[in-house]
Amino acid sequence: MNLILIHPHEPDSAGLVRLSGERAEHIRHVLKASSGKTLRIGLLNGPKGCGTVESVSGKEVVLQCAFEEKIPACPAVDLLLAMPRPKVMKRLWAQLAALGVGRIILANAEKVERYYFDSHVLEPDFYNERLIEGLQQAGDTLLPEVRIIKELKPFLEDDLNSIFPMSGKKLLADPSGEQNVFQALESAEAAKILMAVGPEGGWTPYELELFAAHGFKIFHAGPRILRTDTACIALLSMVAEIQRREI
Repeated sequence: MNLILIHPHEPDSAGLVRLSGERAEHIRHVLKASSGKTLRIGLLNGPKGCGTVESVSGKEVVLQCAFEEKIPACPAVDLLLAMPRPKVMKRLWAQLAALGVGRIILANAEKVERYYFDSHVLEPDFYNERLIEGLQQAGDTLLPEVRIIKELKPFLEDDLNSIFPMSGKKLLADPSGEQNVFQALESAEAAKILMAVGPEGGWTPYELELFAAHGFKIFHAGPRILRTDTACIALLSMVAEIQRREI
């Protein structure tokens, strides 16, 4: 936990927040913080700041919070992911937040089992807890937006342009791509990237045509066929490196 995230409703009018549970345990036993210690904190969906330990008693830690004025920039990458098996998605939530994704769109696809969408891993209380875990690991405050799409074609035709800028770069990972991700993003001036990653069995030819018709550029991720979670982490890491070089 490299950043203690504070929920907007938690600080009182004097900027004091009383923490218990996992965050307090981390402060007490991992950071071994005592009165007067300054910790890195952040306001969920708000600025970062510092928290000064006022007191540590029993299982409670009291912090005096001071936040910066500037809110961190939203990640420049959105992810459109064909819904993987629930146990895979359970592992992915925290990793996606840690890597830096502005929006997570979980979509249906021809090779996605319909019952996946009945899983508890898609309940907001479940995934928000894990997204916050990833943010605290990475030191970020902005909770990724989550959208669940059960019909892919209507979403691409009717909704995509309203949530993703026309000036953005849309990419789709598939072994049929002629370019790799570095070539696909070469000289890209887009400030926003939407990355589409398919199911374990891959996108169907019809789905590839559908994506291409809506402006997605198909690229390959190398000669090896990867599992969904491995592919997401590898691709997002490569995109982050490309963006870092351009800064």
